[in-house]
Amino acid sequence: MTVKPSRVFAPGLLDGQAAIVTGGGTNLGKAAAVELTRCGASVVIAGRRQAVLAETAAEIGEGCSFAAADIRERSGAEAIVAAALERHGRLDLLLNNAGGQYFAAAEAITAKGWRAVQRLNVGGTMAMSQAAYELAMRPRGAGTIVNVTVSPHHGMPAMAHTGAARAAVESITREQAERWAPDGIAVVAVALGRLATESLRKYPAELWRRAARGVPMQRLGEVEEYGWLVALLATPLGRALSGSVVTLDGGLDNWPGPWPPEELTSDGEVPTEQRRPSGAGSRGSD
Repeated sequence: MTVKPSRVFAPGLLDGQAAIVTGGGTNLGKAAAVELTRCGASVVIAGRRQAVLAETAAEIGEGCSFAAADIRERSGAEAIVAAALERHGRLDLLLNNAGGQYFAAAEAITAKGWRAVQRLNVGGTMAMSQAAYELAMRPRGAGTIVNVTVSPHHGMPAMAHTGAARAAVESITREQAERWAPDGIAVVAVALGRLATESLRKYPAELWRRAARGVPMQRLGEVEEYGWLVALLATPLGRALSGSVVTLDGGLDNWPGPWPPEELTSDGEVPTEQRRPSGAGSRGSD
């Protein structure tokens, strides 16, 4: 891949910065790594599958390297942070992008499955955040951590385990933002809706088309849009959002389905209350 200029940001926006992207070998993590690299950052993509990471790093090219380790283990998280420090001498951004879940009715989730989802989504995020904070960011007195969660927030049928895990991550984000602010560290959460990832496209077309119809904007999000948001959070503006949950979901968190809903529209518009002309009717007391 020849890294093209960003379609949104000025060249060199993130020159001199170093970033870690967990789960950076595929899908959303890869999209974020590409955009960060386009903006001038040096990026270390991390995950367990070395072959996948190596292929992606080679595809992105100069400015991107990889570190293979298990973020669920504190030793693995520390090894990834150490690799970034060894190569770049600093760490400005940690994107806790890695996560996973599977479809299952709440009553069908096994104890083993529940633990696996919590261990990756919550435990992995905690291990990476603490390693980045202690080894790289606190010593410099600066850094931004971005934790990835999900939208909608009002229930996730067939994914109660990940809904619970991501809610925990949002709570952790707010706690970290408050606790680590005196050390110059910003912590932000990004809640993602339905994006057109390679993984989603593997499902039958009717499934992801129906998923798109459930979004008020009537489309899936693009992975490039996620990359843009991550790059924005890597700028000084991102620091002002510390403690926030930034939602990227096309309005899904606010309303299920298209807006305005067809059953409430007349000639394409939502009927409004009929009001009397100004001055008509009885007069109120002065």
